[in-house]
Amino acid sequence: MTLSLVLWGIAIYVVLSMAVAWASRSGAPGSMSGYFLGNRKMGGIVLALSYSATTYSAFMMVGLAGLTYRGGVGALGFEIVYFAGVTLVAIFGPRFWRVGRMHGVVTPFEMLGLRYGSKWVAVLAGLTSLVFLIPYSAVQLSGVGYLLSGMTQGQISFGTGILIATVLAILFSWIAGIRSVMWTDSLQALVMIVASVAVCGLVVAELGGFFSLFDRIAQASPAHLQVPGPGLFSFATFLGMSLPWFFFAISNPQVSQRLFMPASLAAMRRMLIIFLCFGLVYTIVSVIWGFSAFVLFPGLERPDLATATLLSSAFVPPVLGVIVMIGIMAAAISTIDSILLTLSSIFARDVYGNLTGDHDDARQLRSGKWVIPVISALAMGFAAMEFSMIAILSVASSVGLVVIVPATIGAFFWRRGTAAGAIASIAGGVAFVTVMYLTGNALMGLNAGVLGFPVACVIFVAVSLVTRPRPGQVLEGFVDDRRTSVAGRVRPA
Repeated sequence: MTLSLVLWGIAIYVVLSMAVAWASRSGAPGSMSGYFLGNRKMGGIVLALSYSATTYSAFMMVGLAGLTYRGGVGALGFEIVYFAGVTLVAIFGPRFWRVGRMHGVVTPFEMLGLRYGSKWVAVLAGLTSLVFLIPYSAVQLSGVGYLLSGMTQGQISFGTGILIATVLAILFSWIAGIRSVMWTDSLQALVMIVASVAVCGLVVAELGGFFSLFDRIAQASPAHLQVPGPGLFSFATFLGMSLPWFFFAISNPQVSQRLFMPASLAAMRRMLIIFLCFGLVYTIVSVIWGFSAFVLFPGLERPDLATATLLSSAFVPPVLGVIVMIGIMAAAISTIDSILLTLSSIFARDVYGNLTGDHDDARQLRSGKWVIPVISALAMGFAAMEFSMIAILSVASSVGLVVIVPATIGAFFWRRGTAAGAIASIAGGVAFVTVMYLTGNALMGLNAGVLGFPVACVIFVAVSLVTRPRPGQVLEGFVDDRRTSVAGRVRPA
């Protein structure tokens, strides 16, 4: 594949995406709710495509394909566990949506601070997400770097790739906030799914069909089709990677913040159904890509280069390969710009607003916009270090965020949960996970991914039982006597 073809592909993508982002500026948002939530008026189809592009990022076509290349069929099981966790949206989505409209909250952690009657819950959860989402942001940038470097045989360097992704993510975030991100995400999601399915079908056909593909895998490495696989997965490793991923929909704020955005519960329902269909197809395609690369190019030094090697090979027509490359690049950028917007809103609302006492909406919006390039620079610096496999680093970020989940579940389902319990579980969980990673990530044969969530749960329950709820806590919309039904009505419990 020629460098000029790759550069032309990138140029066309940038022009089209910028045009879509600029067109979304109609009625430029002048408030936190408008800039970060689209004034809570987003439709189900756009939400679904954006949710898909944000969730199925470089982790999928680069990370999951690389994980399949290295660890075999266990990678599919790992992703299916995440897929099952999306059902949490059906449980928590209507509750987030109702609280957001009832109390005007902008971030998931502002919601927790309101529920527990403590700004420190919001501050601590916000700082935790700022720390642990930087590596996940770096994962997206690394995905673009590996992709462009691999497809051009190093003519576009890894560093240049992450710089291109960073600049585009900042521009998409700045132009019109969540509106530009939503509409560019929709374009990107369509490119992702159509092009990736086309290439998957083409490569499998070149290999003689599905039966031939799996026969060749069985001959080359039977362990790739068996559990626990060729050495990457053990039961403890699989559980440690999968458990934090199961809670992704409510632990990662760039995803859970989208639950405040639908115009109605009907729009949320459409979003969930379309996303599940999209995700199933994209998961199967990513795994097949990993297996195909393993058959065609055994012995790659870095598994994360499996996709780039496949796309730049003679098995894929150059134009189609570039289209898929743009789809993967777009997926990574859609995730990083969503993370940038969410983290900037968390910084402005939960950290800056609470620590300074400045609750002026306009000033918070300005501070949120200006922190975007700062977060981007930190993520780019982290990506430049080229840590580990993309999939492993993504899971490590989710392990740090899963300690917020007990306080989130308690906010809606346990009236007795207290601010002290929420603070202790987040702080204690972060400390525990950090110590685990610094000391070898093993305790009684289990890793932080397995132990982080139950440790945070025990701390939350124990501390809540020995402390009293704060007088300023808000129960209305959380654990009161009203429940939102999936049909969009509010009815008695």
